[in-house]
Amino acid sequence: MPIFYTPDILKSNELPLEEARHCSRVLRLVERDRIDLVDGLGGLYEAEIALSSPKKCLFNILKTTEVPPSTVSIHLAMGPTKNMDRNEWVAEKCTEIGLSELTFLNCRFSERKVIKDDRVEKILVSAMKQSKRAHLPKLHGMLSFKEFISQPFDGQKFIAHCYDGNELLLKNAYKPGSNALILIGPEGDFSPEEIDLALKYDFQPISLGDSRLRTETAAVFACSMINILNQ
Repeated sequence: MPIFYTPDILKSNELPLEEARHCSRVLRLVERDRIDLVDGLGGLYEAEIALSSPKKCLFNILKTTEVPPSTVSIHLAMGPTKNMDRNEWVAEKCTEIGLSELTFLNCRFSERKVIKDDRVEKILVSAMKQSKRAHLPKLHGMLSFKEFISQPFDGQKFIAHCYDGNELLLKNAYKPGSNALILIGPEGDFSPEEIDLALKYDFQPISLGDSRLRTETAAVFACSMINILNQ
């Protein structure tokens, strides 16, 4: 069944306008058709359409299922790539994998300094629905590198970089069952000063292997590795 995002389902039995248009105009669903709903907070709902129009779609909930959050949080903080499509690809694929939080970092070598949060939020919602997940990753938007790394975090903190001497692989450094915060640098990597600062805040330097990966590839690889190690 088609899935629709209903963040205000506890307050209203009406689909958001954009979802209502998709329901009636694109999918051409009508009264008494069955649909699935997700609120992004762990709630999954089976419902029946009570009214379908391009501007309003009402539903009746038939069944409610509460999905508990993952026992492990994966927080990805990355320097965005210049090409926005690649940042959106990371948001999509990491959500499908099981990302918990996403932050974009304004680093010394960042070529992109602005992120349109509303566009990324739509990507996160779409990926959540497509992968049939019940929890929407939390998007923090763009923060300066220094501001972000000084924030407290309950779990293991890693910074991936490509400088010489960094030979500890993520798969060997990570302890399954622990929350993970992973810093991925922009095109051009983190600066030496940023790496030194991260170490002062107890980030552990890690490698993602012998190959030099693109920013977006490294981000997806790291999230996949944490997910696999917790299977």
